[in-house]
Order: sequence, then structure tokens, then C-alpha cells
Amino acid sequence: MMRRRKNEFQAGSPAQTRRIISRLRGALALAGILAPLAFLPPPPAQTYSISGTISPAAGGSGATVTLSGAANATTTADSSGNFTFSGLANGTYTVTPSRAGYAFTPSSLSGTVSGANITTGLTFTAAAQTFTISGTISPAAGGSGATVTLSGAPAATTTADGAGNYTFTGLPNGTYVVTPSRAGYTFNPSTQAATVSGANVPGINFTATAQTGTFSISGTITPTAGGSGGTVTLSGPAAATTTTDTSGNYSFGGLANGTYTVTPSNTGYTFSPLNQSVTVNGANQTGINFTAAPQQTHTVALSWTASTSVVSGYNVYRSTVNGSGYAKINSTLVSLLAYTDNSVQNGTTYYYVTTAVDSTSAESGFSNQATAVIP
Repeated sequence: MMRRRKNEFQAGSPAQTRRIISRLRGALALAGILAPLAFLPPPPAQTYSISGTISPAAGGSGATVTLSGAANATTTADSSGNFTFSGLANGTYTVTPSRAGYAFTPSSLSGTVSGANITTGLTFTAAAQTFTISGTISPAAGGSGATVTLSGAPAATTTADGAGNYTFTGLPNGTYVVTPSRAGYTFNPSTQAATVSGANVPGINFTATAQTGTFSISGTITPTAGGSGGTVTLSGPAAATTTTDTSGNYSFGGLANGTYTVTPSNTGYTFSPLNQSVTVNGANQTGINFTAAPQQTHTVALSWTASTSVVSGYNVYRSTVNGSGYAKINSTLVSLLAYTDNSVQNGTTYYYVTTAVDSTSAESGFSNQATAVIP
């Protein structure tokens, strides 16, 4: 007959049962708390920024700035040339600026992010790049010495060398027009456009053809008192200067077709008209006449009240600006209380002051101002 051991399969006392149930509940509750914690995301990694400046602002504004290294990014510098890359992890980066028409010093810079923003040391200098436009006018017989004009921004003029070569330097990006000219020659093409865009522009070439005939411009300046010995200047496709004969006659020869300007001058005379535009088109141009009129000469007579102090003399000062800019016009001290200014120009207003000078060369302040209007 089998006997059950004592306490085998036998429930414990009620107190023991309650303690066991309590421990089980506590373990289940702790498991319920720990289980959700295992699924929370890790905190975000801290990030930093890299910033710098491109100067001057004229070159930095709008420049493209590229970041490479631990991360890659591109940004645009603001109107002051400032730039920033943000959200960067620790690591080593390289910053490189670029902008059409500009070179940068240095070309790139490196920086290492290590637990802090980089706000210093990334500074670049932008310099505007300039380029050249060049070409040849052939044959050399027609190109040598030809005037070549560049229009655009900037504008310039140069002279082709003995082989007909020419070059314009120091040009920023932009669109230009090149025009050759030489008396007695026509050019094919007559002009050419050239666009500079980050590189030199060579090969802007022309062909010069000698004109079969050359022509003249002539005229007379009257009366002979004003015309005789006068200077006449020619500008346009050809530039020249000549002197009128004793009868006031002048002539320019060897001129190719084109539009010219004729301007007379003679000391002490004014001319009507002041100049004339003349177009040569397959024939001589005669009767380009002018009338000379004597200029009316003027002087300014000045006088003043004697100084109340003992003085050695006076200085006279003149300006064309009211109240300032005076310059002394007497070469030696003026011992009288009057002075005549013989060097005034027509159509000008002058302002005068005087000073008193004593025996030690000490000079007083300016007197009150006197005004003279020259018609």
C-alpha cells in the first residue's frame, strides 16, 4: 500500500500562497515596464555648422560654395559674401568657392568639425578675372598701323603692329564690338562682335582692301585776319591737322570714304560754326567754310582799402568757386591798393580776396570776397 509523503502535492499555508502570488505579480509588472523601454529610439546625434566669408562683396555675392568630405553640400553666398553649411556631423570637410569671371584665393580650405561649430578661418578673397580679345588684319600692308576700336564695357582703342596684329587686354566678361579703320582702306567684315565668357577670345580677324581712289576735304576761313595761320583739325576714319595759308584756305588729302569732323581754331578768335561734319563718298568735298570773329578780351580791375596795420604789401587770390579754392595770382607783393587781372577767360565768373603781409612775412586772413563775371 503506497503512502504519500508528508507535504507532497500538498498546498502550503494560505500566507505562503499569497506571498508567491505577490512576487509573480511584481515580476510581471516590471516586465511590462521594461518591455516598452527596449523599443524607444536613441537620442539624435548633435550636429554643427561651418561658416565663412568671401570678400569683397562684389565678388562674393552669389558665389557658389561647395562642401565635400564627411558630407557633400552646395550653397550660395549672400549679398555680403557670407555662407553657412549646417547640420554637419563631426568630421573633416573641404570648402571650395566658385563664380564665373572670378578667381579665389585660396582656391579651397579644409576644416575639421569636432564637437563645435567652425566660424573662423574660412575666408576667401575673390578677384575678377580679365581676358583678351585679339586678331589680325591682313594683308600686313593694309593692317599695319590700322586703328582698332573696341566698344562695350570697357571701350578702348589700339593700333595694329607691323604684321597687322592687335590685342585688347584686361577685359571682364561681356560682349564687345571690334572695328578696324585706316585711311584708304576698307575692311571685311567692317565690324565683328566678340563675347568674353571666362576665356580669351582670339581670331577676330579682318581683311583690308586698298580703296581704288582717295579724296580731299577743303575750305576757307574768313576773314583772312582770323583765318590766316589758323589750325584745322580733322577727325574720323583718319585724323590729321593742318594750318591755313595766308588767305585762310586749308585742305586735307588722301582721304578714304567715311564721315569726318572738321574743327578750326586760332588764338583770339571764335568760329562759326564751331565744327562741321563732312561725309566723303567717292568724291572730293569742297566749300567746308568757317567764319572767324575776334574774341573780346577782358580784364578785372581790383582795389581795396589799406590795412590799419603797418604792412609791406598785399597778395591777391582768385578762385572760380564761390567762397573757397583761392590761389594767389600776383608773383610779387603788391605795394599799391589796386591790381589788374589780365588772365581772365570769357564766360567765367571769378571770386577775389586779398591779404596783407607785414615786414616779417606774416600774412593776414582773407578780406571780404569780390566777384567778377566775365561775359
